[in-house]
Amino acid sequence: MKGILNVILNNLVDNKEDIEIVVTEKENHINFSVKVASTDMGKIIGRQGKTAKSIRTLMKSLASKEKKTVSIEFSEK
Repeated sequence: MKGILNVILNNLVDNKEDIEIVVTEKENHINFSVKVASTDMGKIIGRQGKTAKSIRTLMKSLASKEKKTVSIEFSEK
């Protein structure tokens, strides 16, 4: 799942080398902590948070196939 998230983020941002994804797994929960360059935060969040919500929805649907829950935190590097 980290690979899929990485592909999505690489297609959204300009500074691809600044993407940092930290994965923490606990039983049936996966937590992704995503850090991107401050200039790319607007592209990740989108208007009224629609892009970030779409990323979260997609990752949650992928995790549901594995019977897991997902949370994603976006922050600036």
